[in-house]
Amino acid sequence: MNRRSAPEFMTADSAPTVHPDDAAALAAATGVLTIDLDALAANWNKLDSAGVPAECAAVVKADAYGCGLTPVTKALSKAGCKTFFVATLDEARAARDAAPNAVIYVLDGFFSGTGDTFAKLDCRPVIGDPGELAEWDVFRLQSGWKGDCAIHVDTGMNRLGFALTEAQGLFPRIRRGEHGISLVMSHLVSAEILGDPVNGRQVAAFRDITFGFSGVPASLSNSSGIFLGSQFHFDLVRPGAALYGVNPTPEADTPMHAVVDLKVRVAQIRKVNEGETVGYGGIWTARRPTKLAIVAAGYADGYFRIAGGSDGARSAEAIVAGQRCPIAGRISMDLMAIDITDLPPNAIKRGGMVTLIGDGITVDGLAHHFGTIGYEVLTSLGKRYARIYKGGEV
Repeated sequence: MNRRSAPEFMTADSAPTVHPDDAAALAAATGVLTIDLDALAANWNKLDSAGVPAECAAVVKADAYGCGLTPVTKALSKAGCKTFFVATLDEARAARDAAPNAVIYVLDGFFSGTGDTFAKLDCRPVIGDPGELAEWDVFRLQSGWKGDCAIHVDTGMNRLGFALTEAQGLFPRIRRGEHGISLVMSHLVSAEILGDPVNGRQVAAFRDITFGFSGVPASLSNSSGIFLGSQFHFDLVRPGAALYGVNPTPEADTPMHAVVDLKVRVAQIRKVNEGETVGYGGIWTARRPTKLAIVAAGYADGYFRIAGGSDGARSAEAIVAGQRCPIAGRISMDLMAIDITDLPPNAIKRGGMVTLIGDGITVDGLAHHFGTIGYEVLTSLGKRYARIYKGGEV
């Protein structure tokens, strides 16, 4: 088997990659995060099919939602993805290295003094303000570079984007031709809520705008928007979280494959007497003689403190020796306790691994215990985990 050096699969934001055959590195790891690139590619293909005939792009910002921008972009490019969205120019640089021939859009837009970098990387800013567009036009005029941009129109998010009246002011520019605009886009507020009337208002407003941007490809749908129906697809769909296994249809079972699996190491097995407390604040009390597995992961690794167990409250769970076991006490920075009293003797020993994501514990399920969404779970995954990439080009 060919070995790949770690730097080939690293970005400025990525944790070091460990080859699956590197026994020494895996033995030293307190946690192993496995990213299944074949499952990722299968998710992209599913979303590509769901959005037909629209082109299916991929959002790889935030280090590909914590999964590693470089390997993810390579895998998706190999699967057939031709257009990528990032947030920053640093991310654009990594994406360009991973996908030399792709179209790359930078969602945070154009800032003064960055034009030369856009030209060097041959990437396109997503512009959402008339002043920003004017600065972009000045750069193109002075530099002679002919690169295109996208125009972001706000249809209800009230975040980035041209107001509808401002966007309408660009219609004469479009009619003149040679406008330098390769995409007009907007962003859905409540795509994951099927019956939300905001979806209908946004798609209607955006469709009106696209009439004035005649000949310019249009994009509205994120992951969940793809499942709202063909009227939301336009020319390009932009899935993000669903690529990485987050459920884009929360009102139904997920159509996506799981992409990440997280296992962490047991640092100690200990016994606690009935009536003793566990962890900071003593909020969890043993109701019987209890056996605990203390594992080497905590909130510094992206396992939120709120998911711990307290008296009378249900905690998150881990999979230990094939069984679900509850978290006992507060999550610490580097450690947590798992109640393994109901397991058979010697089912798990010091140095063994327990599962925090995978084997039936989904990113969305963990997000419920964290009081957040799967997006935040993924992007919070710690950099201290050893990372293994399965499939793809590995």
